[in-house]
This record gives sequence, structure tokens and C-alpha cells, in this order.
Amino acid sequence: MCGIVAAVSHRNIVPILVQGLERLEYRGYDSCGVAVHSGGLKRARSTHRVSELMEQVSAEHIEGTTGIAHTRWATHGVPAVHNAHPHFSHGPNNTGQSHGEGRLAVVHNGIIENYEEIKAQLQQIGYVFQSQTDTEVIAHLVDSLYKGDLFKALKDALPQLRGAYALAVFHKDEPNKIVGAKSGSPLILGVGVSEVFLASDAMALAGVTDQIIYLEEGDIVEVSAQGYIIEDKAREVVARVVKTVTAHSGAAELGPYTHYMQKEIFEQPRAIADTLEGVQAVVPDLFGANAESVFKKIDRVLILACGTSYYSGCVAKYWMESVSKISTQVEIASEYRYRDSVPNSNTLVVTISQSGETADTLAALKHAKSLGMLHTLAICNVSTSALVRECELAYVTRAGVEVGVASTKAFTTQLAALFLLTLCIAQSKKHLSAQAQDQFLKEMRHVPVALQAVLALEPQIMRWAEDFVPKENALFLGRGTHYPIAMEGALKLKEITYIHAEAYAAGELKHGPLALVTDAMPVVAVAPNDALIEKLKSNLQEVRARGGVLYVLADADSKIENAEGIHVIRMPEHYGLLSPILHVVPLQLLAYHTACARGTDVDKPRNLAKSVTVE
Repeated sequence: MCGIVAAVSHRNIVPILVQGLERLEYRGYDSCGVAVHSGGLKRARSTHRVSELMEQVSAEHIEGTTGIAHTRWATHGVPAVHNAHPHFSHGPNNTGQSHGEGRLAVVHNGIIENYEEIKAQLQQIGYVFQSQTDTEVIAHLVDSLYKGDLFKALKDALPQLRGAYALAVFHKDEPNKIVGAKSGSPLILGVGVSEVFLASDAMALAGVTDQIIYLEEGDIVEVSAQGYIIEDKAREVVARVVKTVTAHSGAAELGPYTHYMQKEIFEQPRAIADTLEGVQAVVPDLFGANAESVFKKIDRVLILACGTSYYSGCVAKYWMESVSKISTQVEIASEYRYRDSVPNSNTLVVTISQSGETADTLAALKHAKSLGMLHTLAICNVSTSALVRECELAYVTRAGVEVGVASTKAFTTQLAALFLLTLCIAQSKKHLSAQAQDQFLKEMRHVPVALQAVLALEPQIMRWAEDFVPKENALFLGRGTHYPIAMEGALKLKEITYIHAEAYAAGELKHGPLALVTDAMPVVAVAPNDALIEKLKSNLQEVRARGGVLYVLADADSKIENAEGIHVIRMPEHYGLLSPILHVVPLQLLAYHTACARGTDVDKPRNLAKSVTVE
């Protein structure tokens, strides 16, 4: 996974490339690099952050009108300068080319599955590899096919690559040209005045151009300062629609906040209000012009997602089956397409992704369609994403740019959208009375206000965080709709504090996890005053009887009191079916403040990236 920025212009484009990398750093920050044509190929690479690369570029006076840049999340090869992109090809040994002089440069997002086979073939004809990456084979392969026409060399190379890729390539003998290709990984083309760009995301080009072309699967492109040529997967020249896209820079102001994650946690009331803006009634058309007819046809819902988005789908399963009375299955997208399943053409396939570019979710969607399940719907935070474009129906959340790798406001806005979807399907199936509809809408509109009261609990959560700092393990418990919230809380703690945490359905404690409970492992319980509260209380007593220390998020009327070994934070109010949206916020804050106290990199935790664009 990575971020790509490339440009051909009449001006020095290095500042634009590096600025674009800063905005795409959420996609990967193990290493970064830039290469330009400047009387030959020159590059700078770093295993530090983009800010350090900027200093290196300035010190080495790297400038040029044609260039490519990249920020990396390691898949093949450790984070190291020799594995950082851009990768050069110097030609085979028998050319006499010095290894200090690159003649072709490439940046790549994705994974080449057959790289070892290609590498062996290239080594046999004299190519020497400097890295452990799969990407370097692309550089050498294209170089081996180059006969004075880079566009043709790329076209000849692509059929030999198996896997996913977004590519940008340039050659020292064609100083004002870059070629690119897309298959399974996002790549856009930006059109400026006498300059053309390639990038992983329109955000990289914010303030540079708002004229964007979303390349389609199998497209290849040749760009120069004078314009561009796009060929589709049939290698026919095509015209793609140029869209005006108002992209927002990822470098939003932190204001009074210390980290983006903290800022985004506190933006949740506004994000949910924006996501629900304009929703005056429960009408299927909120999800697309033909949503009503689709909702009437379906008799099953299949939810496909990964990570945090998967947990939002798990909450939605409870809502769908309780309110809409429709059978609902939730699948981890990365697993779904690798097993035999029983398709049903009357299924609504719901895909959930913050970025809309999650490789596993896109692949799972494609697989579901191949099985004849053509009614598809995307819940996504990016209106121009591949997921939204590939689905028949969509609801675009309005969380705004989420910079922190650990998702917060994207998750809660997904929940808001999924609850609205639940109501719309229930109405279409005539399982929702007018009175119930009005009550649910009233409760949804009150969520932002209720969240403000939850955020006011931050000082109490900070005191909890002090207890978690020296711990290396934690257990999270929940029941019903709050079991997925416990899973999300455990994920947040793992992601940014590096404390091992796992979640369990509280009723399953006696079936194994209770063996782990000691006073050294805090146990966090999500305890709303719902139909399962008495059952949960019994589970909590099982923990206390074994010397476990409890941290309980309890509704005011749940009658769970502070005592020896039991720490209780009172939630402002019980919120019925929408309670999961409120209860997840203290868990976000707990992870955040524990991470701050442990001194970890909150917004960019080790080994992780924001947008998972490889399988």
C-alpha cells in the first residue's frame, strides 16, 4: 500500500510532489521518495517521514519538470532506503551502465504475485536487483522491453504481471513523459494548465487542480505537459469524463487538539449531524433513485467489510434482523471470496469502507456480483471512490477527511447510515409504523447532542487511562449490539497503544477466556441498561470472583456501583437501539489517552496505514 504522486509540467514540480506525499502519508509511512528528470534521473529516498524527505530534497537541490513520488507501506522487504520507491532500472550488466545512473524509474501501489518468477527470468539476462521488493521487477521488466517507446514497453509488460497495481513510470530518454496503469489499485489523472498529474487520491492534488479523471480498471495512460492519452483494457483509445472534484487537504488544522485522532473524536457530533443533514423522512430514495424497488425485491442482506467497517456491519446485523425482520449475514471481505457460499439473487450486498478503495472489499463485491447478486449498495465516506462507482446504490457519509489511522468519526457515521438503511428497508417491508418512524428519526437527530454529553466524560476516562499505561493485555466484554462495540474498543487499544486486547461476548467468558483473568489484566465492560443487563452483571461477578479488575461503562439506571475492583463511568443516558454509537466514544478516548501516556505515535501507529489498498 502506498501513495503515488506524479507530474509533467513546465515548472519545477518537486514541491507539488512532496506536498502531495504529505497529504497521502496516511496511506503508508514506512519510507518515502521522489525521482525527477533533471539532465538524467535523480532521486531522494528516506525511511523517515515526508518532512525529512523535504529537507533532503532541498539540501540536494533536486528539481525537475517531470517526476514521480511515493510513500510506502511495506509488503515485500523491510522498511529501508534500498526498498523505498522510486525504484530504478540501470539496464542489465552487459550494457556497461553504472549503478549510479538510472535510466527508468517506477513507483507502484499493489502486489505483484508472480514477481519471483519474473525476477528469476530477468536475473538470467543480467539484471541485478538492489531491493527485496516486488516492485523492482516492474522497473527491470519495462526496461527490458523498452525500444524507444515507453508507452509501448509498458503495454508489453503488463500482460506478464499478475496481481494488483497502480503504476507511474518514466524514462531518461523521454524527459517530458510519464506512463501509468491501473489494475486493482486506485489511480487518478489530474488535468491542469499545461501540466498533467497522476495520483492515488484527488486529495494529493488539492489546490493544484480540481479537474480529475478516475481511471477505470485496466486503463493505461500516457501523460505529457501537452495532454494525455488513455487506452482501456482492450487497448482502444477512450475518452474518460473529467470531473470537477473539490478535494480537501489532509493537512487540516489541528486547532486546540494535540492529535488528529483527538480532533476527529470530538468532531463526531458534527459529523453525524452532517451525515443526517436533509433526512426529513424515512424514504428509500436516500440510497438511490431505484432503491425502493430494490428494497422490495430483496429477502436477504449480505454485509461485506474489513476492520472497523466490519464491526459497524456486525452492529447493523442486530438492527436489520430486529427492526427490518430480514435475514442478515456479515462477512469479513478478505475471507468471503475464498470460500464456497450459497448465492441468492434477491440479496442486497452492502459494502462498507471509509475510503471506498479497500482492496479486499472491492474484490469481495466483484465476487458477489459474479455469483449473480447484482443488488449492491455502498456505505462510504468518499463520493468519488471506486466502491461508490461500482455499486448500484450508495449512501455517502459526511465525516469529512479522517487523517488519524485509527478510525473514529468514520465508524460512527457508518453506524448512523446503517441505522437509516435499516429503517428504509423496514419501511419498504412494511415493518415500520409511521409512529415508530417519527420516534426513530427524533432519536437520530438527538444523537449529536447526546454525544456532546459523552465527550464531557473525557476527564474521567483520562483517569482510567493511567491504570492502563503499564498493562500489556486487556479484555473487552459486551453483549448484543454492544459486543461489536467491545470488539471495536479492543481494536482501538491494539492499534495505537500496542497493548494486546481482545473482545469477547460476555456470556462466553466461562468457555475459556476466564482462565486469563487476573488483577494484571483490566476488563472493560460495555453495560447499557438493556434487556441483557442482568445477564451481563452475572458475567461481571464472574470476573470479580477471580480477582479481575473491572472498568464499566454503565447507564445511569443500571445499578452498577463503584466498589473495590470495579470502576464505573456513568453514561449520560440510555439510548436504546442507537446506544452503540454513544458507547463506542469512551472506548475511543480510552485508547487515545492511554496511547498518549505511553508515548506512541497516535495518528500513525507502527506497521499500519489508513487506506488498505492491497490484499
